[in-house]
Amino acid sequence: MGSGTLCQRCTQPNYQISGGIEFNASRLFRDRMYQQHGFIHPVIRQKSSLEYRTSHDVLQAYFIDNKRFTKNDRREINAAITEINNYTNFYINKTKNNTNKLEWPLINVTYLNYKQVKAHNMSSIQINATPFDSRPPTYELIENDFIAQLKVLREMDIHITGPGTGQMYQTFLSDGSVSVNVGGLRTWKLNNKELKFTSYLEQYMTSGTPYIKGLYYPINERANGIKKDEIIKLIRQAGQLILQGFSLPVEPRENLAPDGQLFVEMCEKDKEFCSFVTTRSPDKQFKCLEIWAEDLVQEYNQWNDKGFIVN
Repeated sequence: MGSGTLCQRCTQPNYQISGGIEFNASRLFRDRMYQQHGFIHPVIRQKSSLEYRTSHDVLQAYFIDNKRFTKNDRREINAAITEINNYTNFYINKTKNNTNKLEWPLINVTYLNYKQVKAHNMSSIQINATPFDSRPPTYELIENDFIAQLKVLREMDIHITGPGTGQMYQTFLSDGSVSVNVGGLRTWKLNNKELKFTSYLEQYMTSGTPYIKGLYYPINERANGIKKDEIIKLIRQAGQLILQGFSLPVEPRENLAPDGQLFVEMCEKDKEFCSFVTTRSPDKQFKCLEIWAEDLVQEYNQWNDKGFIVN
C-alpha cells in the first residue's frame, strides 16, 4: 500500500492513499497489523459509528504531541483538554441514573507523546501466523513499544494531531472513529513580507481510510495559531458525530480539507493539468510531482508565478 508511484508525495488524482479504498488496503493492513501483534482486530461497524456504542458512553480522545506545536499552541491545547475533562468529570456520575440529554458528549481527553508509550515488560506470547505470513505457523512475539502503542490506538474514539508522521497512525483506528487534523503553518515571503498559510499535509491518509471520519481545524483561522475554543469545538463536534451515528463508509471527499477538495475538483475539470501533476515520467522534473494540495492552492514554490528557484 502506498502512493503507487514510488514516493510519498506523488499524488493521486483523487488525493487518496493508493489502494486504500479500491483494494480495501487500509482496513486489511490495519487488521493484519493487529493480528500479527497478538490482537483481535477492532470492533467491526458496518453502517454507522453508533453501532456497539450508546449515547452515554464516555469517548476516549487522544491529543498526539507534534513537533510543530508552539509553546502557545500547547498552552491553548492544555486549556481545552482541561475544560473538556472537567465537564466530563462533573457529569459522569450524574448520567448513570439520569436519562436527560447533556449538552455535550462525555469525552476523556489525554495528551500523548508516543515516545512515552513503552512496553511494560518483555514477556512473550505464541502467535498463530496469518494465511499470508511468511513466518512459521506459530511464532514467538515479544512485547515491544509498537504493541504498546497499538493497545492505545485500539481504544481510541477520537484521534487528534497535527500534520506529519503522526497522521500515519490513523489507519489503525477502529471503525466509526474520528481523526482531527489541527494543521500546521507554512511560511513564505512575498515582496519581503513573511506570509503564513495552513498546511494539513497527509490528507490522503484520511480520505483513503473510509471507516473513519476526518475533521480539520478551520483553514482560515489556523494562521492565528491554535486556540482553545476552536479545539473544544472540534473535539465536541467529533464526539457528537460519533454518537449521532455518522454513516459508514465515509465518502472520501468528505474526509478532505477545503484545499484537498479543491485539488480533486481541479483534477476532474482539467485532465491535462491533472496528468501533469500526477503522472510520473522520465521527462518530468520531480518538483512537478512533489506536491501538497496547499502548495498548489497557495501558489507556493513551483506554483508561484516566478516558478521554483533552485539556489
